[in-house]
Amino acid sequence: MPKNKHSKKADTSDSDSGPDDRVPAAKKPKTQSKSSGDSDENSWDLGKNRFVKLTEFKGKWYVSIREFYNADGDLRPGKKGIMLTMEQWHKFKEIVPDLEDAIKRNV
Repeated sequence: MPKNKHSKKADTSDSDSGPDDRVPAAKKPKTQSKSSGDSDENSWDLGKNRFVKLTEFKGKWYVSIREFYNADGDLRPGKKGIMLTMEQWHKFKEIVPDLEDAIKRNV
């Protein structure tokens, strides 16, 4: 005969802790992990909590331009930003002179 989920059979556990002791473990706050390539020397402040960072992820290097937010005195990366591959970064560098000319004409 199959066991009923709602059986009133007593708990036969050998554990010393009772139902009152079963409190979920407190969650540890997430901390920003720093990889060997992620240091202050690879980070440049643009002001207003925006940074350019050179980071390594899964063996590849990226240039990240991102807005950060303050969480309990710790700066954390926000959703607003872009991460460029090295190929995209080199293409971006090539258009900077044209971009500067356009800025001079329009601003």
